[in-house]
Amino acid sequence: MTDHALKYNKAFDELTDEEKKLLEINKKSIADFVEQSSSLSDVRYATRNAHAKTYAVAPGKFIIHEDIPDELKPFFDKNEFDLLIRFSNAHLKIQKNKKDIPVYGFSVKVMDENHNTIANYPLVNFPLFPINSVSTFLKIFTSVNRLFIKKWSSLLPLITQILKATSSFFTLSFLKNIFQFIRKRKDFILSFDYFSIGAHRLGENMIKIRLRPISVNKNFEKNMDVKEAMKKYFMSNDYRAEVFIQICYNIKDQPINQLNVEWKNSPYIKIGEIKIEKNSLLNPNLCENEMLSFNPFESKPFFQPVGKIQKLRNEAYKISMQTRLKINKLLKYK
Repeated sequence: MTDHALKYNKAFDELTDEEKKLLEINKKSIADFVEQSSSLSDVRYATRNAHAKTYAVAPGKFIIHEDIPDELKPFFDKNEFDLLIRFSNAHLKIQKNKKDIPVYGFSVKVMDENHNTIANYPLVNFPLFPINSVSTFLKIFTSVNRLFIKKWSSLLPLITQILKATSSFFTLSFLKNIFQFIRKRKDFILSFDYFSIGAHRLGENMIKIRLRPISVNKNFEKNMDVKEAMKKYFMSNDYRAEVFIQICYNIKDQPINQLNVEWKNSPYIKIGEIKIEKNSLLNPNLCENEMLSFNPFESKPFFQPVGKIQKLRNEAYKISMQTRLKINKLLKYK
């Protein structure tokens, strides 16, 4: 199975000089956004600059599948691992009085017996990312950050870059998933599949991850606020989801830096299940939970992300966390 897998090479992650310069500009826009985020979202703490709204935080278990292929067993040396999971909304601001767009996050921290981080996996309920160009993405992200903090001069550059990126939206994979997403947009948050948009290392192999929920009613409390619906669900239900991976065998069928197409000719392999027990939700408003980090580059090296867009996340996560810590200390958020 992994004998014919394409092996990790750091060349997949390398940025050009121009991309590195744009990243530095983007980091400044992230810091500026986070510094003003408490007033933007009308909360008493500095928020993340993406997935700002926390719906729930819960401990869980990752239970390894008993029939996992032999060549994968060295990466899973126990029958189960402790997890910490954060459910979120992708919006940059916390929307209090408006219905949230149904773009959800399912961030997973895998821990050892001492609760040290083994791996972080920020997953989302849409499997693809529309922009492959690093420079275009950075320009758009920078303009969005600036626009939120009332720098209206960023509007024209934002429109220009979005127009440049429109061709990426018109792949068969992307259009198919958009139509599927539209049909599911009103479904219960726990009924969605969740995906790693980019690839991650599994040793020297490269994989994508998919979670598939087991027996979750998609119509559960459809008209209720998402956070309240989750509270109600976990009052009487456990949550379980199967964990699958795909392995990269060749760049043509499983591209690393083309995130707007699905991988093909790589079957899903079940490696385990995630379980969250009923009545286990933590208080999402506690400082220790709001300040959790799910930076995938805090993972052990052989579980870290792969790819140029993924590489950007490391610096973005770092500057966001550094700024949040600084501001929340000044705000005495506890």
